[in-house]
Amino acid sequence: MDAPRSIVIVKLSAIGDVLHAVPAVVALKRAFPATRIGWAVEGRAADVLAGHPAIDHLFRLPRGWLKSPRAVWSLRQQLRSFAADVTVDMQGLFKSMVATALAGSRTRIGYAKPESREQAWIAYTHAIRPSAPHIMERHCELLAPLGVAAPAIAFDMPRWPVSRSRVQEWFRELRFEAAPALLNPGAGWPSRLWPTERFAAVARDLRHRHGVKSLVVWGGGDERAAAEQIVALADGAAVLAPATTLQDLGEACRLARLFISSDTGPLHLAAAVGTPCVGLFGPIPAGRNGPYGPRHVNVEPPEHLRPAWEDRKTDMQSMLGIEVADVVAAAERQLSRAAAAA
Repeated sequence: MDAPRSIVIVKLSAIGDVLHAVPAVVALKRAFPATRIGWAVEGRAADVLAGHPAIDHLFRLPRGWLKSPRAVWSLRQQLRSFAADVTVDMQGLFKSMVATALAGSRTRIGYAKPESREQAWIAYTHAIRPSAPHIMERHCELLAPLGVAAPAIAFDMPRWPVSRSRVQEWFRELRFEAAPALLNPGAGWPSRLWPTERFAAVARDLRHRHGVKSLVVWGGGDERAAAEQIVALADGAAVLAPATTLQDLGEACRLARLFISSDTGPLHLAAAVGTPCVGLFGPIPAGRNGPYGPRHVNVEPPEHLRPAWEDRKTDMQSMLGIEVADVVAAAERQLSRAAAAA
């Protein structure tokens, strides 16, 4: 088709979900380099998109914007001013459907049900039934009505120089002799948490057997408490990270040797900026949500411990099926790859 003059992407939250949508936007920009691309996004998730070369404008929305008539009207005015020919809703919820409708585009693309929920599909002129296994490939399938088929997965993430300088100073102050491993104990759902004592065991093994010290990153009070517990149990093999912004974390990932985490936003940020990852996937299969491509290694429990889809947020057993030895083996595989590349 002829190149649209402008396209709006609607992917509001959360951080990991927003990052999963980035390759589709990169594919759009490569297919239509002269097209202006805007992105409607909520809260802190906008920070990982700031400065991205494929995005010409961010519509930054406060959390809870849908409950504020003033915020809704402001978004409508901004979207109508952008005058998008096409809106692509990659969220498939009522609030994203509202943003899609407010844009007023003639072509509105989104998922068919059941991928779209809360009757979001009523806003679309093209409702797509995806068939790919991985969520990033599924997002790319939404581009088919625009003539973009099976694009390569690429992130093209921006660099954040101020954060880079800040992280380099932290690394000097913490006296890392070499690039550290980053451990992230937090997760958005309790069902995705891996025990802190197991993270500490991994840190001890990496230090004692490979000379790699770990930096434990965190966000918020509960995660800081977990990070402090890991450091206390690691017998000097790990240190606590300072408080970081998302851009700080992205640059810390670029300076790290590897990143170990369960399925959560920081893991997907690390993968997006190119850091070798070890992903811990319990309630949701790595084949659907995991870091994409052969650069990363994912560790999963035995299949009989994986919960039914409807129980994925409440299950507390699947993550316990991931053993320390399996995570250490995955980390060693990543370290061996790095050594071979060097």
